[in-house]
Amino acid sequence: MRVVNEWQEPLARAARRRRDPVFVQAFRSTFAATIAYVIALRLSPEAAPLTAPLTALLVVQVTLFATLTNGIRRVNAVVAGVLVAIAFSLLVGLTWWSLALLILASLGVGHLVRVDEYVPEVAISAMLVLGVTTHGEYAWARVLETLIGAVVGLGTNVLLPPPVWVGEAGESIEGLARRLRQLMLRIGEQAADRTPFALAAERLHEARRLDHDIVQVDASLRQAEDSLRLNPRVREGLLHRVVLRTGLDTLEICTVVLRVLARTLTDLAKEREPEPLFERETGPVVQQLLSEIADAVVSFAVLVTTHVSANAESAEARLTAELHTAAATRDRLAQMLLTEVRDDPRQWQLYGAVLTEVDRILDEMDTEHRSRRLLEELDRVSREQRERMPRLARLQAWLGRLPGRRNHDASERRSL
Repeated sequence: MRVVNEWQEPLARAARRRRDPVFVQAFRSTFAATIAYVIALRLSPEAAPLTAPLTALLVVQVTLFATLTNGIRRVNAVVAGVLVAIAFSLLVGLTWWSLALLILASLGVGHLVRVDEYVPEVAISAMLVLGVTTHGEYAWARVLETLIGAVVGLGTNVLLPPPVWVGEAGESIEGLARRLRQLMLRIGEQAADRTPFALAAERLHEARRLDHDIVQVDASLRQAEDSLRLNPRVREGLLHRVVLRTGLDTLEICTVVLRVLARTLTDLAKEREPEPLFERETGPVVQQLLSEIADAVVSFAVLVTTHVSANAESAEARLTAELHTAAATRDRLAQMLLTEVRDDPRQWQLYGAVLTEVDRILDEMDTEHRSRRLLEELDRVSREQRERMPRLARLQAWLGRLPGRRNHDASERRSL
């Protein structure tokens, strides 16, 4: 049995590395650049047609959607630069002042044709074409090599289909939820004990650092969204994208509210020092409440990242039970804080703020609130797509009326 485990672990690591974005990008880019160079050697008049592999390197991306958009923009940039260079070569030739005008005009044309990050490529193409003697032959050779690189880059997705990054995005969302949970547990521990102002301020800084984690998760989710667009292997790409995006939005709101809660407890520690944040009987209830909310945050993330209907139903049932328990604890805490305020009303604003922030987190994770927001977001995105691409919307509507597709869509929506 130990020998089997020794073999399984390297195989598992190799499988994970095979799906690593860096590994996938390096392998696909190398393959595309090599094939583009071999084809360009046969078709281009240049002895070393390096523009083709260079274009393939820049065009091939991790996702199909990014490959298509980058390929189109790069071809537009090169063609625009070549046309600008031909115009300058016919009018003025190459001098220091014509080079300056060429660069300025190329950058302006790049913004006009909307090639985004490939605006410098317009100027680069124009300078390379203007710098040679046989302008016409070199110019069209460069256009040909660019087209070869772009076509090979797009064709790479047929031979080497890009992976769907939904699983990785789900892991990032669950990781963020677990970090939120750990911070909530630490804040709960300080609420049940004597907390110096410096310690409360440290927890506040930890809550602020979670913003950087959200940025990283958002980047992972954007990659997953791009991998679902125009991907023939995914039938419900829009549904998956909206579920993950609304889930991350909810966790981001909870992160902001947790930061406000940490700010409230920091102010409370400053006001009550050297006394505890809460009375002896109230502190453990605050700790219990934050612990229950922390567990609900993780359950919410699991629900968002679960796509199988049976697992989604069990995750939703678990989340509902945890939110119900937390709401009961919140009501008990409210009664205890009301008693404290009657005895000592000095910190009644801060006590009220604690309850308000807890209510906001519980409301954001409520299953009914989530379903309503999810449906609103689906309607909004679908409406925008119909307005942008009416013909594609009609085609999707026709496909949706097929019997097999209706059954599949119904099972997917039940998982919400």
